[in-house]
Amino acid sequence: MHTPTEHNPAGVALVTGATGAIGRAIARQLAGKGFEVVLVCRDQARAERAVQEIRQATGNEQVRYELVDVSRRAAIQALADRWPGPLHVLVNNAATTPRERQETPEGIELQFATNVLGYVWMTQAFSDVLKASAPGRVVNVASYWAGDLDIDDLEFKQRGYNNGQAYRQSKQADRMLTVALANELQPDRVTVNACHPGDVNSRLSNNLGFGGHESPDQGAATPVWLATDPAVREKTGKYFEHQREMRDRFAENKLEMEALYRICLGY
Repeated sequence: MHTPTEHNPAGVALVTGATGAIGRAIARQLAGKGFEVVLVCRDQARAERAVQEIRQATGNEQVRYELVDVSRRAAIQALADRWPGPLHVLVNNAATTPRERQETPEGIELQFATNVLGYVWMTQAFSDVLKASAPGRVVNVASYWAGDLDIDDLEFKQRGYNNGQAYRQSKQADRMLTVALANELQPDRVTVNACHPGDVNSRLSNNLGFGGHESPDQGAATPVWLATDPAVREKTGKYFEHQREMRDRFAENKLEMEALYRICLGY
């Protein structure tokens, strides 16, 4: 079993979508708390800038990046295969909101692949490392702007594609899948929780036609709290807004949750 070491007393954290407004703030706050932080990014130039900014802001040199497209299962598995040591915190934060329907090279609709399957694939690929490093925590950045799930048309092959509707569906799915993943990992002392991060003005929110009234640091506060605070150490399979546990009506539909999880495992 791995425990945090003298080298990185707080532990090791992995953050996807770490060059976005909220993701970068999450990574910076975790680095500020003494974590060794690995940023998962797609764009090398933006990744290098983010790492430099975080190192300078926190004085923590234990910050690096990995280039991974989380919409592609093979890329995630390759990262897991080359992962060098323990992992104590996984923050699934990467999301995309293209205005036109796009597909990955594997032919999967891009929002579903990135925002939903990416969370499942990351958690699965790192589950053995998280278990070996337990206690561990997985934080799924979801949203209160959720709904419109059509379990028979997850990739918008029948429905006309609308990026807001596809995003809402992806966030509903993330909240439901959090419960399924929590049930799976609970015996191994790994918790899985979901949260709404906050209304932050970002490229993602702008793509959906929104601005945002909260700073990136305010948006990162709840995900970082779930990743680190002793008060939620025993909580799993829950949904939070503004550091408060909320009832999640989506997660209460056990049959649909189990069906969705089975579908995701089939990709």
